Amino acid sequence: MATDVKELMAKVGRIRILTNRLIDDRLSGDYHSTFKGQGVEFDEVRPYIAGDDVRTIDWNVTARTGIPYIKRFSEERELTVVFLVDVSGSQGYGSRNRSKMELAAEITALLALTAIRNQDKIGLVLFSDTIVKYIPPRKGRDSVMRLVREVIAAEDGARGGTDIAMALKFLNNVQKRRSVVFLVSDFMSDPQKYGNLLRATAHRHDVVCVHVSDPAECALPDAGLVELEDPETGDIVLVDTSSAKVRSAFAEKAREDVEELRRFFVKNGIDTLSIATDRPYINEVRSLFRRRARKR
Repeated sequence: MATDVKELMAKVGRIRILTNRLIDDRLSGDYHSTFKGQGVEFDEVRPYIAGDDVRTIDWNVTARTGIPYIKRFSEERELTVVFLVDVSGSQGYGSRNRSKMELAAEITALLALTAIRNQDKIGLVLFSDTIVKYIPPRKGRDSVMRLVREVIAAEDGARGGTDIAMALKFLNNVQKRRSVVFLVSDFMSDPQKYGNLLRATAHRHDVVCVHVSDPAECALPDAGLVELEDPETGDIVLVDTSSAKVRSAFAEKAREDVEELRRFFVKNGIDTLSIATDRPYINEVRSLFRRRARKR
């Protein structure tokens, strides 16, 4: 048990070092301009200066002083950011030097640390076909590392299917105030099962879907007869990977699934971030922020 804890803390430490290196002022600034607060609030009044918008004139103060004053407003900056992270059986898979779960922990750490730098609150929901863990939103760097620990620790117990609809229902029940929601998953679930609820959640919250994948999920190696196990159901099938036809059909089905998911997100105007276990992701994060900034 002590070894497991040491290994867990070592993984968390590596992720903390890695993500701290990736965060810079530009990324933090892009995040700030990309994810807006809940609105504006009154800040102060000041004397009118030529060129100011006359619609902001405070007529009460102006009438009382005889000098034109305007109202100044500032953005309500504080956001609540919730990470909805899939810890189902398929997330524990990884054909390279990290699993999809470890990658999910890394991207959670990066985005959470950026949010904390901007004084936002962060929370976590871990789910499979049940709600595994819920941590209400709070501030502070310690909150980030706790989130990362929980995601990494869930890898050992990763099992069960992916019920995104159930996770979204839970989120909407516990998070009444509009929030930024990062849904981190491999999305190995039929969009028809969660599509309506995801659309409704995207109207209520600012949703970004983070699609986590592994290259081996899109291509079979030529390894003869192999047993393939579905990590979510436990079903096992015998596959002849030496057949070029079988490998081609597998790759085509994988491409179709990814394209169907992409079309679903585009059709419903949901922002996405696609990351994989075999490549760096910081450029994808920057690209997401730039796309959102342009839309605004």
